[in-house]
Amino acid sequence: MIQSIEELSLNALPSLQTLLVDGWVLRFANGYTKRANSVNPLYASANGVESKVELCEEIYRRNNLPVVFKMTSAAQPENLDALLADRGYEVDSPTSVQTMQLRDTNTSLDAKLDATVTEEWLAAFCRLGAIDEARKATLRQMLTSIAPQKCFAAMLEADQIVACGLGVRQGDHVGFYDIITDKVFRNRGYGKRLMRNLLTWGKQNGARHAYLQVMLNNAPALRLYAQLEFKQVYEYWYRIKR
Repeated sequence: MIQSIEELSLNALPSLQTLLVDGWVLRFANGYTKRANSVNPLYASANGVESKVELCEEIYRRNNLPVVFKMTSAAQPENLDALLADRGYEVDSPTSVQTMQLRDTNTSLDAKLDATVTEEWLAAFCRLGAIDEARKATLRQMLTSIAPQKCFAAMLEADQIVACGLGVRQGDHVGFYDIITDKVFRNRGYGKRLMRNLLTWGKQNGARHAYLQVMLNNAPALRLYAQLEFKQVYEYWYRIKR
């Protein structure tokens, strides 16, 4: 299951460039997010792990990026996490990966749903997420490069976007990303309504399973997803060399 969901996640939010290095997937996106600028050790390899880590370090430093590994309990090889710790890599951003089975729903679609990213959605997401103008072009390129079916959802109040998020459907799975609510409008149900709209959209478009990723220090989001009956199936974390 871990490998399958990790593959779905790689497709759902593509980086700008990808390198394959003996079973590891190296991603690059001008430094925008650790997820899109990290080594994903998903598959078994033939070469020695020490030399491969050193090669990754060389590649990322040549690109003026920190060396980041996205780790799960299924990372290959099995001793990689301990090896990285011995090399001075620190744990960062532990995250819960959660899933649920989609059921038939009577939820009415009251969000604004778009099949492609709009300037309105992008501007709102950057405003709510405090993303500076320098990174906006990279984000736009990443979002427009998503190949699977996608849904850019927004909740409006007085013609202003107060919550937004992204759904990406691949086969019978739908994943949810970049779910955010304006601080001024939190605790008013907008986040839950947004998620119910995305869940309904996924179900209507053939998905039977939903997944998402939420940082373990985000207590409000964890409560919301628990109310929606998401359950943790595994965790991931980053190993970063400062």
